[in-house]
Amino acid sequence: MTESRPAPVVGDATVFVVDDDEGVRHSLAILLDTAGYRTKSFASATEFLAQYDSGRSGCLLLDMRMPGMSGMELLHALGQRGAFLPVIFITGHGDVPLAVEAMKDGAFDFLQKPFAQQDLLERVGRAIASDAEARATLGRTEEIRRRYGTLTPREREVMSMIVDGSANKVIAMDLKLSERTVEIHRSRVMEKMATRSVAHLVKMAMAMGGPDRLPAG
Repeated sequence: MTESRPAPVVGDATVFVVDDDEGVRHSLAILLDTAGYRTKSFASATEFLAQYDSGRSGCLLLDMRMPGMSGMELLHALGQRGAFLPVIFITGHGDVPLAVEAMKDGAFDFLQKPFAQQDLLERVGRAIASDAEARATLGRTEEIRRRYGTLTPREREVMSMIVDGSANKVIAMDLKLSERTVEIHRSRVMEKMATRSVAHLVKMAMAMGGPDRLPAG
């Protein structure tokens, strides 16, 4: 693991870089450091996961394919921990379909190699801004409750099952709905709760007392 100098211009935010290629880690750290970002680099997903503190704000630049735990597996592991750190995948051409699937699973964005440096910096900036907003939202329990109050009874049922980890197919079976209808409800829940991340939705549910104690109205 390597760490660059602090960057006061972005507050406490850190750009975490996880890639098994030492050259890639080094070049990304130099680029981000020059742009004023604090960075931490890890050679593997397991190394990052062992040291990650959910209290650290920022974003994660993540290689899609690595020996051992893959980028997708790390994304899912973070989701299981309720961590909503924005993840930007770095992919090769053949990984684009997988990256699109990762977006559906809560990844923030993806970049296909080769990419322009400015494009990377712009996406990192947006990811850090998104993370800051998400963390601020979690600190506003009343705002979370207000958003929850805009959900219909059916949307609350769907949200409860989402935060319990149920897949769309399971939700559809349990509520006797079509998967398409569940997808629509799920989309509306995410829109009304102002999030794109299931992990963030779980955090908001926890802020209201936990998935088993969501308000009835």
